[in-house]
Amino acid sequence: MRLDRKILAVAAALLLVIAACGGDDDTGGTDGGDGDSALADYDLSGLSIGVGSKDFTEQLVLGEIMVQAFEEAGATVDNKVNLGGTVVAREALLNGDIDVYMEYNGTGWTLHLGNDEPSFDPEQLTADVKAQDLADNNIQWLGRSAFNDTYGFATGPAFTEENGGAFTMQSMADYLAANSDASLCLESEFPSRPDGLVLFEQATGYDVPESQIEILDTGIIYSETAAGNCDFGEIFTTDGRIPALELAVVEDDGVMIIYNVSMNVRDDLYQENPEAFDEIAVLILEPLTDDVMAELNRRVSVEGEDAAEVARSFLIDQGLISG
Repeated sequence: MRLDRKILAVAAALLLVIAACGGDDDTGGTDGGDGDSALADYDLSGLSIGVGSKDFTEQLVLGEIMVQAFEEAGATVDNKVNLGGTVVAREALLNGDIDVYMEYNGTGWTLHLGNDEPSFDPEQLTADVKAQDLADNNIQWLGRSAFNDTYGFATGPAFTEENGGAFTMQSMADYLAANSDASLCLESEFPSRPDGLVLFEQATGYDVPESQIEILDTGIIYSETAAGNCDFGEIFTTDGRIPALELAVVEDDGVMIIYNVSMNVRDDLYQENPEAFDEIAVLILEPLTDDVMAELNRRVSVEGEDAAEVARSFLIDQGLISG
């Protein structure tokens, strides 16, 4: 579902992504500075901001959060949420079709900037990406989400309870080593990805044999893990199906590559009001923990709520926009 952003060695495949249609209607914001909400204290009136996003649930929510946040601060917003895949969104930012979208720092470091060996410290990785992308491409990286939407593993409710609670990466490896009939359900490419199973094996010292691996489609992994047919299932750590199916995420103490998000803004727009853009990014992103982002995603992907309405309720709950 979100494979396009977790790419180290398959960048060429992303060039095949076809852009989905996004909304192109201009939406006028209210005047900033009214003081009725935290974001109304910032004055972006007179600015026109093209807001984009990628085409999966989490990005739709993040895009709509930005649309409404900038409107609350007085900007005129061109809503281009739901552009397409990673390459489409990035190219739109670079060529000026949009001015801002949310990007994952691991994707920025590896795919957009062509580096390897990213830092496993979220602050350092974001600083590294920020410095290079500004120098090379005039793109600002603002704020950093509390959530880290990376690869991970989860267990179903019954299996978790039977084993005394959530696993760590090492205790998961120890369980697999001690139980030859234990199952690990993965997507087809995960065993061969440089940011996939190999990181778990290197960190824990356990090479998972093929006899313990079952290859399934993404959505099926979640439901089969919840049902107990997979002892461990590969997941994305902020997926809305985690809370919906009461899955327990295996604790990761620095195994998988980091994918926090930051607001990517064209520097020419940023320079119009740097303080406002910096502070708005922090206000939006700091409350978005793994649990909060997973719940927002659940409301859209599981409950079928509109991403714009979910974004609005989040902003109201945080006191960022007026109700």
